[in-house]
Amino acid sequence: MELFLMAAGTIALGVLGCVVWFWGSNLVLDSIYPPRGRNAGDNIRRANMIRPWLFVGPAVLFLGVYLVYPVIDSFWRSLHNADGSRFVGAGNYLWALGDDKFRESIWNNLLWLLVVPALSTVFGLLAAQLTDRIRWGNIGKSLIFMPMAISFVGAGVIWKLIYEFRESGETQIGLLNWIVTRLGGEPQIWLTLIPWNNFFLMIVLVWIQTGFAMVILSAALRGIPEETIEAAILDGASAWQLFFKIKVPQIMGSIAVVWTTITIVVLKVFDIVFVMTNGQWGTQVLANLMYDWMFRGSPDYGRGSAIAIVLMIVVTPIMVWNIYNARKEAG
Repeated sequence: MELFLMAAGTIALGVLGCVVWFWGSNLVLDSIYPPRGRNAGDNIRRANMIRPWLFVGPAVLFLGVYLVYPVIDSFWRSLHNADGSRFVGAGNYLWALGDDKFRESIWNNLLWLLVVPALSTVFGLLAAQLTDRIRWGNIGKSLIFMPMAISFVGAGVIWKLIYEFRESGETQIGLLNWIVTRLGGEPQIWLTLIPWNNFFLMIVLVWIQTGFAMVILSAALRGIPEETIEAAILDGASAWQLFFKIKVPQIMGSIAVVWTTITIVVLKVFDIVFVMTNGQWGTQVLANLMYDWMFRGSPDYGRGSAIAIVLMIVVTPIMVWNIYNARKEAG
């Protein structure tokens, strides 16, 4: 109840603050440039040039404080030693290039990039197409989308229980080992099986992101003009031709947006790896490695910040491409 009241109070104060700012800033602006008198025309023109900045200004300020400043500060820290007392230049970046764990993280991130966006998009597209053709499609969509409501930590805990291991002869509480033993096999410690354990972790993110891909692509499929589909059917197109040669080419923009959005999520993946393996057994990724250097043992803010900057450099071009595709799709 207390949390609910705090949330409601925060929302109320936020709305009230916006109203006060909107009313007060316009009042001040109109008092400086009154829309009347001999210079009314010039005053209105000047006020209209300033007015948009009254609303954009707070957002720009907050973005500067909470986004731009941390980037600059992280970059500056990455040029210093562990406690920031000595300038080391590119030393932390040179260390990263020669560090085995960093190279392992880069390789694993690339592997995640190849597998997760592809499978999530393909499964999402198939789910969008199939659920639109069955009577209980909305129920199916709800079930597929449901994992999106679970946090990455919660999903990691769920799947860690699915992969849970007990010695042979004991009752298997992990679903996967229970199935294996029922089929006559031996239980396995799945999360330690290199390199397959990386794929077992990827399954979790595919499970979560398929619902997102399905929703976006389902909307895109429904946006295809009926005339196009009817013309293809009249020309004798089969179901496969209709899907792959008519529908898919017309939603390639949406597919690109979904793919790049999931790619950004993959590059920042941390929670699943942290909860399920903590980067052990060859599963380390950049975000988890950054956390280890920043907050575990004797913190090394220089190396942790260098890894963060590398991660940002990798994410930024993909994010720009995603924004470009989203605007192109909207326009």
